[in-house]
Amino acid sequence: MIHLDFSFAQWLLLALCALFIGMSKVGVPGISMVVVPVLAFIFGGKASTGVLLPILMMADLFGVGYYHRHAEWKFLWKLLPWAFIGVGIALWVGEVVNDEWFKNIIAILVFSSIGLMLWKEHRKTNNLFPDTWWFAALMGILGGFATMIGNVAGPVFAIYLLAMRLPKNSFIGTGAWFFLIINFSKFPLHIFIWKTINWSTLTLNIIVFPAIALGAFLGVVLVKRISDKIYRTAVFVVTALSALLLLI
Repeated sequence: MIHLDFSFAQWLLLALCALFIGMSKVGVPGISMVVVPVLAFIFGGKASTGVLLPILMMADLFGVGYYHRHAEWKFLWKLLPWAFIGVGIALWVGEVVNDEWFKNIIAILVFSSIGLMLWKEHRKTNNLFPDTWWFAALMGILGGFATMIGNVAGPVFAIYLLAMRLPKNSFIGTGAWFFLIINFSKFPLHIFIWKTINWSTLTLNIIVFPAIALGAFLGVVLVKRISDKIYRTAVFVVTALSALLLLI
C-alpha cells in the first residue's frame, strides 16, 4: 500500500514524471526514459511499475487521439502476438525475483535501451534489418518483456519501426496504438497477479492527471521547436544517471 504523504520535492518529481510521459506520447522521443528509474528509486522496482502504468495508459489516450489515423496496422499485427509472449515471460520473472533484483533488471534494461537509442542515432541508413518474421518475433518478445518489467519498451519498438522505414507520423501513430493495446492489457495483470495497482496508486494517478494533460499539450506545441541535438544529449545523460541510482 502506497501512502500519499510525500514531501514537496517528491510531489514535484511525480508531477515532472507525469509531464514527461504526456510529452513522450505525442512525439517527444526518449524523454519518458528518465521517468522509469526515478519512480523505481522513489517506490521500489516492482511497485513503481504499478504506479507508472495508469499514467502511461492515460497518456496513451492523448497519443492515439492525436495520431490514430496514421497507424500502420500491418506492422502491429506482426508484432503484437510476440509482444504478449514477452509480457508472459516477464510476468513469471517478476514473481520469482526480489525487489533488489527487480530494480537491477530495470536498470539493465534502461542502460540497454540507452545503448539502442545511441546506436540508432549514429546509424547512417534506415535499412537496418530485414523485414522477416524472426525480426518481428525477436523485437516483439524483447519489447513485451521490457514493457512488463520496467515500462521501457520504447527504444526496442523504435528500432523495429525504424527498420520498417515508416515516415514520422506513421511512426508515432503506430507506436501510440501498440502501447495503448499493450498497456491496457497489462492493467489486470498488475491488479490481480503482481498486486501493484490498488486504490491508493490509482488515487495518485488521478492527482497527477493534470500534469499528463499539460505534458501532452506542451509536447504537441513544442516538439518542433526543441533543438534535437541538445535535447537528446540531455535525455541520455539524465537517464543514465537516474538508472545508475538503481544500482547504488
